[in-house]
Amino acid sequence: MAFNMVTKYAHSPKDIDHYNTDELRDQFLMEKIFSPGDILLTYTYNDRMIFGGITPTDSPLEIMLDKQLGVDFFLQRREMGFINIGGKGKVTINGQTEDIEPHDGYYISMGTKSVVFESTEASNPAKFYVVSTPAHRAYPSKKLAYKDAIAMPMGDQEHMNKRTIHKYIDASIMDTCQLQMGYTVLEPGNSWNTMPAHTHARRMETYLYTEFGSKDTRVAHFMGTPNNTKHIWLEPDQAVVNPSFSIHCGVGTTNYSFIWAMCGENQTYDDMDAVNMHELR
Repeated sequence: MAFNMVTKYAHSPKDIDHYNTDELRDQFLMEKIFSPGDILLTYTYNDRMIFGGITPTDSPLEIMLDKQLGVDFFLQRREMGFINIGGKGKVTINGQTEDIEPHDGYYISMGTKSVVFESTEASNPAKFYVVSTPAHRAYPSKKLAYKDAIAMPMGDQEHMNKRTIHKYIDASIMDTCQLQMGYTVLEPGNSWNTMPAHTHARRMETYLYTEFGSKDTRVAHFMGTPNNTKHIWLEPDQAVVNPSFSIHCGVGTTNYSFIWAMCGENQTYDDMDAVNMHELR
């Protein structure tokens, strides 16, 4: 089992003005999320979010972080959420085991001492996309079945952005310290997400792009300030970090899905600043 966590730093809008393609990708892209039998994580200084993939095969996997975070155990001062985008799996939380179906999620409370991830079949492993953020108090852990997620149809075919936003961790239905998390699915024949674009100065966001409509699908993710945008091309199961000042939208060569996760000082989902389409540069 390989455990790896890399650190990415925070940036000023002026920093990325001068980045070439390789520098932009190095600073904001997590190229490898899921590796069979491994845990791969990124710690971003943007609101101290930790995110990445856990892919158990023959043996269970557990995130073991303590001295790296100045704590006795990983979730001593953190909360965590995950969504499974692989095969069937199991999660054991403080000794209690639950089955996790594809696209099921979970919110796990601050103070939880043990979270162990397993796959039901090693040949078709679960792919747990995990996100953890700092927390100040414990709220109840909660299984978040895909069928119970809030489904919000959005967009239309005319604008090529017909999609459904599935809210898993959302302040309107459950308490968390700051973590929000969900899963958005574009319908066939649609390619744009989060357009018209917006920013939200009071929280940052990560996007994991997945479930591309064909093996040759690619997604271009746009970020940067509205008047100075940048783009990153993504393969399946890659993720990008968006600072609070940055727009975040994307377009694919076919349809796709993505998991979004946010944290910051405001959990109000629609606390965002829309960007006039004519101001984009």
